[in-house]
Amino acid sequence: MVAAAIALMAVAPGFAAALPGPSDPRGGDRDESYTSAEGVLRYQVHLPPPRPGGSTSAPPAVVVAIHGCAMTGFGLNSMKDTTRLDDLADREGFIVVYPTQSVLRNPQLYWNSLSPEHQHRGRGEPELIAGAVRQVVATHHADGDRVHALGVSSGAGTAVILGVTYPDLFATVTSVAGGEYGFRREFAEQPVPPSPAETAVPARAEMGPRARQVPLLVVQGDQDTTVPPVMAERLVQQWLALGELIEGRTPDASTPVRPDTTVHSTPPDGHAFETDTYRRPTTPGLVIQRVLIHGQGHAWSGPRSTGLFVDRRGPDLAAVMWDVVSERGLSG
Repeated sequence: MVAAAIALMAVAPGFAAALPGPSDPRGGDRDESYTSAEGVLRYQVHLPPPRPGGSTSAPPAVVVAIHGCAMTGFGLNSMKDTTRLDDLADREGFIVVYPTQSVLRNPQLYWNSLSPEHQHRGRGEPELIAGAVRQVVATHHADGDRVHALGVSSGAGTAVILGVTYPDLFATVTSVAGGEYGFRREFAEQPVPPSPAETAVPARAEMGPRARQVPLLVVQGDQDTTVPPVMAERLVQQWLALGELIEGRTPDASTPVRPDTTVHSTPPDGHAFETDTYRRPTTPGLVIQRVLIHGQGHAWSGPRSTGLFVDRRGPDLAAVMWDVVSERGLSG
């Protein structure tokens, strides 16, 4: 099952640039780009309308929404339309950034999150997305301490990588149908793949002196055959082990870690789901939350979402994400 997930995350469907100018106080969409030695990244920025109070309002938070395979950030079958984050951003007053993959980096438009070349700070796709985020924060006067990475499918893998490579930039990470840091294609050839406690070791090394426990939200459908639920479980276990390593302890891979709380939800007209919460006594706030959606496959759920990979019977993931990563949740 794990081997199949590796292959399918790489190939199965899942989930004209302009240099940035001065921020427009009216809100709306801006097509921008970031260029470095690693290449060019096109992205769209959605700016919320002015908040009451004008210039005295606090700088807005930023959500970076990273699409999945066979998708774009803001074109056809886009992350923008799939998530409907713009509607929530306008109500809550945060900025959304929609990076879009280049066909030159990947003809199938998935992010290369399974490739070691794109799993390190200052290199490849992590550098491009981090550079674009810093550009958005500077250009649009956003709050650099409230930048949240959200990804689906291969984009979820990239969001997790950003949490490891740039823990000083990303306040939280949300993974929808994704996997752990460093779980690469060649692991599929091994009879017994490395445990999450083992893959946490290179993640801790990659964090280096910037190491911190980045709060994590994991969302998974229990009928997902592209990225099966075991991958979400591995990600949770890796992140818990990573926390142990950050605090100077050796994780005990032989002892399963249980959630502190589990809440079951049964909407009258939608999929039932359960929410597991993991807390660490030595880390302020909520550290990890996992949402398992029963009856959902490889999809984003939202009542008004549109696109090829959408399940409208699941919980409103945009609202779940914002409630968790805002001051009311993981970043608290």
